[in-house]
Amino acid sequence: MSGFFGCVSKRDCVADVFYGTDYHSHLGTKRAGMAFWDGQSFVRTIHSLESAYFRNKFEGDLPKFAGSRLGIGVISDGESQPITLTSHLGRFSVVTIGRVDNIEELTGELLERKINFAELSGSKINPTELVAILVSLGTDFREGIELVQRKVKGSCTMMILTERGIYAVRDRFGRTPVLIGKNGDGYAVATESSAFANLEYLPCRELGPGEAVFVTENGTEQVIAPGRRKQICSFMWVYYGYPSSWYEGINVEDARYRCGAALAGRDDLKEVDYAAGIPDSGIGHAIGYANEKRIPYKRAFVKYTPTWPRSFMPQNQNMRDLVAKMKLIPNEAFTKGAKMVLLDDSIVRGTQLKDNIIKLTESGADKIHIRIACPPLIYPCVFLNFSTSRSTFDLFTRRVIRELEGTEEFSEELLQEYADPDSERHARMVELMRRTIGADTLRFQRLDDLVKAIGLPKEELCTHCWDNSSYME
Repeated sequence: MSGFFGCVSKRDCVADVFYGTDYHSHLGTKRAGMAFWDGQSFVRTIHSLESAYFRNKFEGDLPKFAGSRLGIGVISDGESQPITLTSHLGRFSVVTIGRVDNIEELTGELLERKINFAELSGSKINPTELVAILVSLGTDFREGIELVQRKVKGSCTMMILTERGIYAVRDRFGRTPVLIGKNGDGYAVATESSAFANLEYLPCRELGPGEAVFVTENGTEQVIAPGRRKQICSFMWVYYGYPSSWYEGINVEDARYRCGAALAGRDDLKEVDYAAGIPDSGIGHAIGYANEKRIPYKRAFVKYTPTWPRSFMPQNQNMRDLVAKMKLIPNEAFTKGAKMVLLDDSIVRGTQLKDNIIKLTESGADKIHIRIACPPLIYPCVFLNFSTSRSTFDLFTRRVIRELEGTEEFSEELLQEYADPDSERHARMVELMRRTIGADTLRFQRLDDLVKAIGLPKEELCTHCWDNSSYME
């Protein structure tokens, strides 16, 4: 995924954009960038994050932005951004969150119009540059934004930095959040509300699906009214969101407590010593489970962060798996002879969870019962660039289904049967997953319980990964 932070202020806002963007580091793994209007020109910097923290990479760039009162920053899981463009609308910079699923089609259309692309992202067209070009085709920024929302299949949340202020735009169906904060000097725009508190901004509003506002130091002006249909990504609460953040008025950590409690409420486990969580996102689910079951919560795993900040920094997958293994240290004071319930947010490829179970077993654990805070991931995400591991062939569930069915061709009817938690095929799938990862028992959250735990109507949540249910157009 990705996250962004922008600021329009009556004073120098460079520090706010720098630290506000850094507060989104959990949402991106590859690249980051900032752009400022310093009163005379646009100044931009972009760095890779695959070998260092955001702060270390960008701190040396801050002096060249000094005095700027308008700025945007982004931490991205993919392409280099911000993109700065000169057009008939003037000069502007763009950052995006989302996925342009029809990028080849749109690229072809623009090339036929003899429009050129300057930036590349991994030898491919940079999606953010494509979005910036689409914006520039409008007679004004409103029309350009509407063109993007109409043309892009997938999702596109963005900020557009101009000489006068920032256009903040939530994607058409609100799959990712956009929040506005306010202090005595101006306004900030963020993906995560948790970025506001220590920078002394008070959250004042959240954009609706497809809504666009123009933010200046004096306030916000609605440019495009919100649409009626909303499907915010459920994984914002299950996994990606920061524990202290709020979306749609619902706190992330509180929702995770409810997820864990829902799992406990359906669990018939009797002889268990305590609940534990895979750091970081599994911890909230584990606490909720322990509270509901009235059993202790213990840290069977401790996350070592000083020199292993992220499990996904290296590009090579084998190295990524090794880093993930090195980060988590079992605490033998709690593992020896223990019968534990271990909670995690999800199972994507299954390899890390299998390694964690092996590590706990080697540390003396007697029984390891795995509980997953969401249903099995059967469909790859087509709306957000969560992870390359979420391709159809990499998903653990799809590998298991292929093994059970003896084929790589599945009808939608068959996949829906595997998604049904009350079906025989679902039970067979979960059992084979259990044996593969080496758990004593394995249970997944039911989708209806997950929806209830989050607290929004199902039609307002994107649940595509689990049941292929979503707005596609």
